[in-house]
Amino acid sequence: MNRHHYVVIMAGGIGSRFWPMSRQDFPKQFLDILNTGKTLIQWTYERFTTFIPPENIFVVTSHEYSQIVKDQLPDLPVDNILGEPSRKNTATCIAYISFKLMQKDPKASMLVAPSDHLILDQKGFVKVCLEALSFVNKHNAFITLGIKPTSPNTGYGYIQYEQHSVTDNVYKVKTFTEKPNLELAKTFLSSGDFLWNAGIFVWQVKNIIGAFERYLPEMYDVFIAEKDAFNTPAEKKALEHIYPLCTNISIDFGIMEKADNVYVIPSSFGWSDLGTWNSAYENLEKDYLGNAVAGNNVMVIDASRCMVHAPENKLFVLQGLDDFIVVDTSDVLLICKKEKEQEIKDYVAEVKRNIGDHYL
Repeated sequence: MNRHHYVVIMAGGIGSRFWPMSRQDFPKQFLDILNTGKTLIQWTYERFTTFIPPENIFVVTSHEYSQIVKDQLPDLPVDNILGEPSRKNTATCIAYISFKLMQKDPKASMLVAPSDHLILDQKGFVKVCLEALSFVNKHNAFITLGIKPTSPNTGYGYIQYEQHSVTDNVYKVKTFTEKPNLELAKTFLSSGDFLWNAGIFVWQVKNIIGAFERYLPEMYDVFIAEKDAFNTPAEKKALEHIYPLCTNISIDFGIMEKADNVYVIPSSFGWSDLGTWNSAYENLEKDYLGNAVAGNNVMVIDASRCMVHAPENKLFVLQGLDDFIVVDTSDVLLICKKEKEQEIKDYVAEVKRNIGDHYL
């Protein structure tokens, strides 16, 4: 293990498309969505401990989730759980950990990953991560991991890349495209030079800080002004000053789509961002009628292709539905056509407008 290699797990999201199971006070990264016996953040942490020591793994989360992280990752050093004072998107999150690591280890290289993704091929994933770290240690480059698409999925961003590699399995990125419509996604798939954007990034810390200075100078200025506070008792107070001054912007929009030194490694390691109930459906075992059931006391009668999630302590009987998402919790029941899953966020907003935050 290289002592200058670090992993940053981003775990501050709300996961509203997994409502009603995912709630504001206990979002999906802390849930066992797939009934595996482990939560998504536990799987993510264990995945990285195979090649990064725990003292070099950091979790950046909302301050309100810090205790949940402590409870679920007892082997992670407590000082490596970093609570943000407010949600300001991924660019601010990455600026925070970058300036903190720069003060700690100027030679640091960093792999940034979401806390709630599914990866089935652990060996393949580690191989790609080590390839990426090796490349950025030799070049002023930003690596993003791209997933070879298997369908024209409209829920993912896409990366277009050059067809000739710069070195083994590393390619220059041509364009980033946010979630396309179905026709455009089909075009991307047939062209053969597009990948799904996994949102996993690798770079040297000094180089990403240089990119903040060039592409997000206002954010750079507020962090650099407080740099001496990082890794000291003054860090929390400094963050409370910094965060209100930062723009709410993703690292993709803020830097990756602007920089000219962005590269991609095309990858196939059984990846899913587990962003929706349909993605959970795709990764669960199904019965002979195509129903995916999470829950021990569920009876399905004359129903097909449904995604069902039910509490363990409740008998749940489903009859006659086809292609539905059915999620039952102690206080909310969601019944929604699978084709409408992207609208669950809208339903959550409607609940908030009409009923308030009690069920969110």
